[in-house]
Amino acid sequence: MQTGTKIITLDNGYHLWTNTQGEGDIHLLALHGGPGGNHEYWEDAAEQLKKQGLNVQVTMYDQLGSLYSDQPDYTDPEIAKKYLTYEYFLDEVDEVREKLGLDNFYLIGQSWGGLLVQEYAVKYGQHLKGAIISSMVDEIDDYVKHVNALREKTLSKEAVDFMKDCEAKNDYSNPKYQEYVQVMNENYIDRKQPSKLYHLKDLGGDAVYNAFQGDNEFVITGKLKDWHFRNQLKNIKVPTLITFGEHESMPLATGKKMAELIPNAKFVTTPNGGHHHMVDNPDVYYKHLADFIRDCEQN
Repeated sequence: MQTGTKIITLDNGYHLWTNTQGEGDIHLLALHGGPGGNHEYWEDAAEQLKKQGLNVQVTMYDQLGSLYSDQPDYTDPEIAKKYLTYEYFLDEVDEVREKLGLDNFYLIGQSWGGLLVQEYAVKYGQHLKGAIISSMVDEIDDYVKHVNALREKTLSKEAVDFMKDCEAKNDYSNPKYQEYVQVMNENYIDRKQPSKLYHLKDLGGDAVYNAFQGDNEFVITGKLKDWHFRNQLKNIKVPTLITFGEHESMPLATGKKMAELIPNAKFVTTPNGGHHHMVDNPDVYYKHLADFIRDCEQN
């Protein structure tokens, strides 16, 4: 596949930004988190894998509603109903695969992208050589319980009470509230500071994020609060790598449990890594990924 940027037109008429880096016969399709996040932490994935001695062609893309891809008018109830669904984003992955001519490939997803990897491996697993679930649980209740415990552990009681009061009032834009969110971000999301992922200004994606997640990583008020997938893990038949940061927002115990329930899975962690551990500690993160791909290629 030719490297560089390619804009693809979906059957629904919207356009998605895609970008391919690297060379070789091994193909990796990378899904970002959020939802409503963007591709940026995958920009050096091919380069990092090459440092590990592995030539992999990595394709990343911004999902509908994110950064460089089209952003529908989600204030239109009909558009929101049609495109702010799990089913839409799952089927979008397969349409991207098809339009890029990918098959027998590896699929990696971070956070929300890891949710899509789980669902894709069950519904479209015949196209996969391997799956990588990066920093995502199979049971959202585990995450909610864990992240609340992290907040109690990290912040003072006064700070936690203040945040809960803001949440009860839907006062998420309160500057003091956002200061506490940033403390949590720097401890469990982007531990390597200053983060390379911060922008001067957010460039879209909020509508999708708000619909599924809510205001921030530590409060789930959207559709994700009802996501449960544990009873489907047994149906993931491809080799699977589950990778978490050692100091992140997702509970490691759940990642280990997932590795037990998926028939052919392995769980690894990245020291000094938060939720974005591919940025916090890329040498270890990509060694785990390269080792996994090598094992799959040899078997």
